[in-house]
Amino acid sequence: MNPQGDIALIGLAVMGQNLILNMNDHGYKVVAYNRTVSKVDEFLAKEARGTQVIGAHSIAEMCQKLKRPRRVMMLVKAGQAVDDFIAQIIPHLEPGDIIIDGGNSLYQDSARRHKELEAKGFLFIGTGVSGGEEGARHGPSIMPGGSPAAWPYVKEIFQAVSAKVEGGVPCCDWVGEGGAGHYVKMVHNGIEYGDMQLICEAYHLMSVGLGMSAQEMHEVFAEWNQGVLDSYLIEITRDILAYQENGKPLIDFILDTAGQKGTGKWTVIDSMELGMPITLIAEAVYSRCVSALKEERVAASKILKGPSSGKISGVEKKTFINAIRDALYASKIVSYAQGYMLMKAAAAANQWNLNYGGIALMWRGGCIIRSRFLGKIKEAFDANPQLGNLLLDPYFTEEMNRCQEGWRETVAAAVKAGIPVPAFSTALAFYDSYRSERLPANLLQAQRDYFGAHTYERIDHPRGQFFHTNWTGRGGDTASTSYNV
Repeated sequence: MNPQGDIALIGLAVMGQNLILNMNDHGYKVVAYNRTVSKVDEFLAKEARGTQVIGAHSIAEMCQKLKRPRRVMMLVKAGQAVDDFIAQIIPHLEPGDIIIDGGNSLYQDSARRHKELEAKGFLFIGTGVSGGEEGARHGPSIMPGGSPAAWPYVKEIFQAVSAKVEGGVPCCDWVGEGGAGHYVKMVHNGIEYGDMQLICEAYHLMSVGLGMSAQEMHEVFAEWNQGVLDSYLIEITRDILAYQENGKPLIDFILDTAGQKGTGKWTVIDSMELGMPITLIAEAVYSRCVSALKEERVAASKILKGPSSGKISGVEKKTFINAIRDALYASKIVSYAQGYMLMKAAAAANQWNLNYGGIALMWRGGCIIRSRFLGKIKEAFDANPQLGNLLLDPYFTEEMNRCQEGWRETVAAAVKAGIPVPAFSTALAFYDSYRSERLPANLLQAQRDYFGAHTYERIDHPRGQFFHTNWTGRGGDTASTSYNV
């Protein structure tokens, strides 16, 4: 058999099919395989008809049709399915061949697979792919990590099919070793949770608090999409609010309970392991959890009391809409600042050399969180690669100062009206905590020392010296080992 395939792709769901067609459009011959083999024939007869796509009816046949080094990419459900396919593929490969996981895998799984496959002589790439169906077809954001030696063999393909931004720059570059690629994708998804929750809170304030119609809100989001909030998620929110079914806004008939696939939860769990306060993403995840308690919320709404009207009063409508916009933008800045704090901590823990400006560029186009705003993040890290926190970049510091009055007015008005804004308010709380020279953790440390002899540091002694006080006169002088969580 004469090998003709440039790359194989396993998994013919929506993302897989569209990525194959994207690769075909760019002149690459793709070998398509699916566990349910009948889907291969259906794909070739319908969506891939008239293309160069090559079908395979077994993993052995798929590998035989690939040029060397073989490049096999999987777009399958994360978890055991990935390991099962790797086990089936390996017997048909040779040392130096490349296995690519393009699903939403947990980054620790990618780190493990990278180590195991390299020990057997193979190369591994765990890559985030973002952009949904449209992105896969016309240009996604691609975030590869794993075996550095594999990158030269996939770089041309990945950068060709990825989204392009100003100057034709591809939204794809090498991220780092081990699970770095999937880690960056995980943080991307966590930020996506935050962006969506912030937009939903702005919508809730306008619809419930101000009593605005879907058409009125459509016009507001259309205007916002022309300014600093210009982004894919603002754009689709604009379109959603204009969509009607039988002459009525469809949004008004959609049940208010949200689903999730787990990547936001992974981000929050990892932030706790690293001790990084990504409070906004956490609130976004928990807000979905609260939304799922629909029956309980309906019952509670008849018992638990709050402000009687539930409306925002005493404000001029246009002025307050502008305040909501400022609250949304300031909170968004906090969300990204927290996401970058998490990536910096992970890079230190895993010895990754992440290019933070390059990550912003990869997210600038193709992915779900693509926005004009990301160009400003790239500029910040280009100007200062060692930037400690995004909030300390001059542009973002100025924007936080500009938005602060409207942000505070929005949160205060929401609290008075009894309208929940967990992401807006936690972002503001983080901002105020981060800019505070002194926090009440001194009392917390005293409490810990009182009940558990956990010790504390003193402001009148050098850092690193720990003290214990016998607060009651009965506790003795023995102290617990100091530790950090």
